[in-house]
Amino acid sequence: MIKIITGDEKRVFIEELQKRNAQDYNDVYETVDKIIEDVRKNGDEALKKYTLQFDKAEISSIQVTEEEIREAFDTIDKELLQTIQAAKDNIEEFHKKQVRKSFKFKPKDKNAILGQIYSPIEKAGIYVPGGKAAYPSTVLMNAVPAKIAGVDELVMITPPQKDGKIKDSIIVAAYISGVDKIFKVGGAQGVAALAYGTESIPKVYKITGPGNIFVAAAKRRVSGFVGIDMIAGPSEILIIADEKANPAYIAADMISQAEHDEMAASILITDSPSLPEKVVKELEIQTSQLKRTEIIEKSLNNQGAIILADNMNECIRLANEIAPEHLELLTQNCLDMYQYIKNAGAIFVGEYSPEPVGDYFAGPNHTLPTSSTAKFSSALGVDDFMKKTSLIYYSKEALNQSREDIIRFAENEGLTGHANAVRIRS
Repeated sequence: MIKIITGDEKRVFIEELQKRNAQDYNDVYETVDKIIEDVRKNGDEALKKYTLQFDKAEISSIQVTEEEIREAFDTIDKELLQTIQAAKDNIEEFHKKQVRKSFKFKPKDKNAILGQIYSPIEKAGIYVPGGKAAYPSTVLMNAVPAKIAGVDELVMITPPQKDGKIKDSIIVAAYISGVDKIFKVGGAQGVAALAYGTESIPKVYKITGPGNIFVAAAKRRVSGFVGIDMIAGPSEILIIADEKANPAYIAADMISQAEHDEMAASILITDSPSLPEKVVKELEIQTSQLKRTEIIEKSLNNQGAIILADNMNECIRLANEIAPEHLELLTQNCLDMYQYIKNAGAIFVGEYSPEPVGDYFAGPNHTLPTSSTAKFSSALGVDDFMKKTSLIYYSKEALNQSREDIIRFAENEGLTGHANAVRIRS
């Protein structure tokens, strides 16, 4: 079912895993470029056309109405509503601790003022997948930090279902998170609408949120004209476990990622020679009892692996090299071990911290770097919806103090106009 890897095969597997992450957008760019241009020229008319073509939904109003919002609150399961509210509160509590403050100071021995001003991005758009893959948790993880940052105009787009409606839980999550406007549109056309604006959808300054390959390609195309968060690859989990780890827990957590799609990667690294076979047996038992059996099996067979390491130090080294989106530590010394993990989107410590706790409820963001990008990037957060502006004030005295140094720098770089702008003030 899933391959067990030892010896030199470890290096080959990691190389193949990283090839999986190099997604080729060339096949979809031609289609995406045509859609973007059509939306720029024809606005709402193009959005309705593509919504009918791709989502099989005919919509008269692109924006979700107040009546539809009331209906969502009336029809949603009340226990689910409480769960969404509780998750929102946890996410809010965590992300409030990320808020940074502007600062200014007077440099030593100089009549000057330097500082940094933190200010929110004024307009932001969040993309939430729709249809079968409609996740209210994605709404919360994008909208809550945006509102904490102080985004003034926060709009959300999401593809409608075939009946032209948005899932109740998506609308409710958006409303309680502070989303100002919700629109029934998705795909590359929705990204184009956020980037350039239409009659109904306002142009924004930054777009966040995951989507399929067409959404990712569209975000790449508009990047630079507007800001984007990241281009997410297939989901992944890496588990480090020792001989005392529960094989049933390991298998369940590997499956929780494998069920996303066939390209999801579920990896176990262990120094216990007896653990792999126990986990394989559990994978077979649990997979047969779940709904998405075919997807899980394909994912585990093609992208999954159990790596038998020589010792725990090698487990840590391989994990840092792979730099997974989610990393679980199921070891006896897990509370000490996490400090040695340098590259991971999120670290889940101990056998009672399975990855779904972070996906839905704990509070830290579930929008995480994939495809080894955890080596240089971070989870979505309040900072993604803020800008930093430098503040510089020099008095005449301060400029004269630094005059010769600045002129020397400018002339060394061959920029005599820069030097003159300082020299003329002396």
